[in-house]
Amino acid sequence: MKTITLKLPDSVEMNQKDFLTFVAAKLYEAGRLTLGQAAELAGYTKATFMELIGNYGVSVFNYPASDLVRDVKNA
Repeated sequence: MKTITLKLPDSVEMNQKDFLTFVAAKLYEAGRLTLGQAAELAGYTKATFMELIGNYGVSVFNYPASDLVRDVKNA
């Protein structure tokens, strides 16, 4: 696993756990991590992580609209 050191301004009101959750949620949203990988990065179970990512504007349903249209046609 990679380690990244980041310095945030004092004006950023976020503790380490919140920051990790935010980064994990955004990496999941971008398709860079699976739900399980993102949950592990943030230090939560999948179920708990799924409940929390909405706080960061991320949907649990990380599914491209084009795939959904194709699936509906195939149904």
